[in-house]
Amino acid sequence: MQKVTVLYNDQCPVCSMEIEHYRGLSLRHAPHLDFEPLSVPGPVYTALGLTLENAKRRLHVRDRHGEVAIGVDAFLVIWRELPGYRLLAKVVQAPGIYHFANLIYNWILAPMLFQWDRRRMIKAAQSGPQ
Repeated sequence: MQKVTVLYNDQCPVCSMEIEHYRGLSLRHAPHLDFEPLSVPGPVYTALGLTLENAKRRLHVRDRHGEVAIGVDAFLVIWRELPGYRLLAKVVQAPGIYHFANLIYNWILAPMLFQWDRRRMIKAAQSGPQ
């Protein structure tokens, strides 16, 4: 059985902050979690054949069985591994809450973060090296 691998946008300050929180917890409580930044294409990213843009649009996680979870399902995979988040995973996977969480993530949060990161990267590219 393989480790859970989290692909994350390490160039996005919001994404990085959340993932670093999970990484800190995993170092203490869940050593079977790996974190693969998108800025350095790793084996999971490469195997999935994602474009960088698609990988940045939603959180992607490869679970212990090699299955890929995206969006809310990816968070559920992570949360089930971490003490303190297992209860949250059980609550969010409840039918009505799961549907609502998917709507909020897919139609508001993920697009908002993606567009914000995209604008930030364009602005950084236009301003050139400092």
